[in-house]
Amino acid sequence: MTARRCAAALAAATAVLGGAAPAAFADGTPSPAAVPPGLYGTKDPQYDGVFRQSLAFLAQEKANVVPAEQAVSWLTGQQCADGSFMSFRADTAKACDTAKLDTNATSAAVQALVAVGGHGDAVKKGVAWLKSVQQDDGGWPYTPGMGGSDANSTGIVIGALAAAGEKPAEVKSAKGGKTPFDALLTFALPCEDPTGPGAFAFQPDPKTQKLYANADATAAAVTGSLGKGLTATAGQADAKGTACEKATTPEQAAHNGAAYLAKTLAPTGFLKSAMPGATDQPDFGNTADAVVALAADGMAQQAKASADWLSKNAAAWAKENGPAAYAQLVFAADATGADPKNFGGVNLIQSLNATGPAPRTAATATASAEKSEKSETKKNDGISVWWIVGVGLVAGIGVGFLISGRKKNQQL
Repeated sequence: MTARRCAAALAAATAVLGGAAPAAFADGTPSPAAVPPGLYGTKDPQYDGVFRQSLAFLAQEKANVVPAEQAVSWLTGQQCADGSFMSFRADTAKACDTAKLDTNATSAAVQALVAVGGHGDAVKKGVAWLKSVQQDDGGWPYTPGMGGSDANSTGIVIGALAAAGEKPAEVKSAKGGKTPFDALLTFALPCEDPTGPGAFAFQPDPKTQKLYANADATAAAVTGSLGKGLTATAGQADAKGTACEKATTPEQAAHNGAAYLAKTLAPTGFLKSAMPGATDQPDFGNTADAVVALAADGMAQQAKASADWLSKNAAAWAKENGPAAYAQLVFAADATGADPKNFGGVNLIQSLNATGPAPRTAATATASAEKSEKSETKKNDGISVWWIVGVGLVAGIGVGFLISGRKKNQQL
């Protein structure tokens, strides 16, 4: 289960039991009523605060929406001294709890800060920390020092490295010289596997070390194997269809994973929930992630079919789950050429923006810069500042996949 779904499960359990939400968690994390200013969403941020904020920024960037300074400051303020991020820091005056450092939150934040622009030092520190906790197999776990590498975490770290201008294939473990792609290949199931030919596992079973197909891990691993991030766009057409082939390269493994997803999605258009007792319940978030993975691999027809299903069925889910859900749908829409401002009749960008501080649009940022330019020109008695303003405008316009706690069951 993802960390985002952990939080959702907690809320659902509270509702089922008819109890009120606690005023605070045992570690002092505030309840939903005490969500800090600047943070997107109204639900308790303990498990997904940094992740949902980061996804919000990445989705806004797709529409050239510039987030409010208050929102960006909240995210940058969550960074730990060593460059890492926790899922959420209730008190940023206190040092980060090393038992709660989160590779997924850190990777999402790095990608978001690259999209926002102007935070190069924070990005470098985040990347340096990710490199420092790389496992011997070349991959990453959710929390360093607690368990082995997993496909989801490794996939999202690859996205962060790529976004920051690194070459993931050159990021090697200190012991063994393994790359992230080496790690992902160890999670790939062979074509003859009866549980999911070509799929990826989250991790080997801790008792048997066997691999079991996991659709969400497959989506993350496909995108990662292609060297792409949370906001991956459509790749070149995959002419291999849904045939599985022996995978010795990341690209071949990505094709096999995408083929598995396409076959799994074909009967209904959606992935089924892995939650116990919910075998026939759609998993909207994982379906959206699968759409992005299919599109990134070049399986446009299969991706569009599931994106169309989401556009007809996911509105209520997104409204209930807030910013990260809206962002996942934005990524699915963008990857398949759909309009996120009219996705099944819903303006996803507008709905996302409404969950947090009012953002500055690219147009607003431009207008403000032009006003400042005129004032500065007058003040300097005719000395031109067009070049300075031009640089500022380019930077402003340029700024613009829950959660990945991924602590889920090994099998679907």
